[in-house]
Amino acid sequence: MFCLRNGDGERANLWYGEFSIFPGTMVTAAVSARQGGVSQGIYRSLNLALHVGDDPSAVVENRRRFLSVLGLDFDRLVTAQQTHSDRVAVVTASDAGLGSRIYTEGLCNTDAMVTNVPGLPLMVFVADCTPVLLFDPVKQAVGAVHAGWRGSCDSIAARAVETMTAAYGSRPDDILVSIGPSINGADYEVGSELAEIFTARFGEAVTREQGFVLREGFAKEHLDLWAVNRYVLEQAGVPKENICNANVSTDSNHELFFSFRYDKGETGRLGAVIALK
Repeated sequence: MFCLRNGDGERANLWYGEFSIFPGTMVTAAVSARQGGVSQGIYRSLNLALHVGDDPSAVVENRRRFLSVLGLDFDRLVTAQQTHSDRVAVVTASDAGLGSRIYTEGLCNTDAMVTNVPGLPLMVFVADCTPVLLFDPVKQAVGAVHAGWRGSCDSIAARAVETMTAAYGSRPDDILVSIGPSINGADYEVGSELAEIFTARFGEAVTREQGFVLREGFAKEHLDLWAVNRYVLEQAGVPKENICNANVSTDSNHELFFSFRYDKGETGRLGAVIALK
């Protein structure tokens, strides 16, 4: 289950979502909403991304506010320079703080991160793309994934599971996963060319049976990235019952969440963060 919460006191207007699948005694995981920050104009107000043209000082303040509400240390935050790749970085204690204040100091050409270091927050940024958070309660490891259509097509969520297995000895059937707010299939019109890319990658039977491409009731094809990411995670060995979907579309709920499509490309970014306690 995905539940919206808000801070208290002076942070009462800062909203974020949490996932009940993650045990709160072991891990902190959340996705920000767009309220409660200091950014102005098209980035109003809790934009957490440094790469979209917002005032960097406002973004840093927004990040501090968001992490403070969650009880996380901003100075240890690790982020990446996301490029819609399938690269997964193994984050160590020496990486603490990379990209927290300066975009170009984030992990280069990286769209997923994993770590087993307690108190080391990993954050990815989205505004319609799919954020995927992972937690292995047995080996005590976490992961954060940015899965746009390219990353989803390249099975980046599965790459993160494989990396946790190789780096920490994780078993896929122990890993708990949450799929955060992002654009849903009904809102994500893509057309035939992109639909064909997914058909070529996964096969027509899989694409049809798993409901990746939606056609009925639409003038053009629509793409369901939630279905794609569930499928690649299950193929990587994560049990279906271990995957929690927020079932919240950023496009349909643009008053609560940034949506690249709804805002026609000029908008802020949500942050999806996870850290071991």
